[in-house]
Amino acid sequence: MQKLSAAVFVTLFLFAASALAGPPLVCHAFDIGNAKSLPWISHGWSLSGAETYDVNHLVSDTVAILDTDPTVLVHMETLRRATLYSEKDSIVAKRLLVTLLSRADSSSGAAAALANFDAGYLAEAMKQFELITKSTSAAHNLDGYARIKKALELSPNSPQMDFAAALVTLDGPAGEHDAYSQRALAGAQSDPLLARNLSSHFIGPESELMSKMITRNSNVKVAHQ
Repeated sequence: MQKLSAAVFVTLFLFAASALAGPPLVCHAFDIGNAKSLPWISHGWSLSGAETYDVNHLVSDTVAILDTDPTVLVHMETLRRATLYSEKDSIVAKRLLVTLLSRADSSSGAAAALANFDAGYLAEAMKQFELITKSTSAAHNLDGYARIKKALELSPNSPQMDFAAALVTLDGPAGEHDAYSQRALAGAQSDPLLARNLSSHFIGPESELMSKMITRNSNVKVAHQ
């Protein structure tokens, strides 16, 4: 865990010099209220080093949570935690990714949107985590964003999913990113959980708000509260 922590500091330093202060899909813990997710004891975004969670249960536990709660933000936080836990075992990481891809490909109807979102979001989170671990993940050559776009086509009125897509597209394509950001901000007006997440700080209190992050390089205007 000490080696991982050192890598984290190096990565955050490099990102601070660029447009981003860290990979947002893994470096930002999402507010899910009292909803159930994978066990978590750290007070920060990363594993504390004192976890006793058995990653052999990661695939079944993750799928059970995703199948039970349709809230996109719960899926985002659960998949963030799953990405961090999966670093402990590359075989488990691959099993989780393959399971979610198969789940998406075999789904239909209303379930297809979330299933495709889950597969795509996990792939993008794993690829962002590569920047911290300096290793190649099971999702290295996968286009997770394409899955997320498919999910949004199947479920076009999902501001929380738009928020996720806005984070994935921080580096472009700019036009699509702006559209996601606009819809996420508009949707937050009637979604208290999304509003709380947009008004939270990225990583720590000295960093910018998530609403500012997703609109930093866009034409979207953030209303002052």
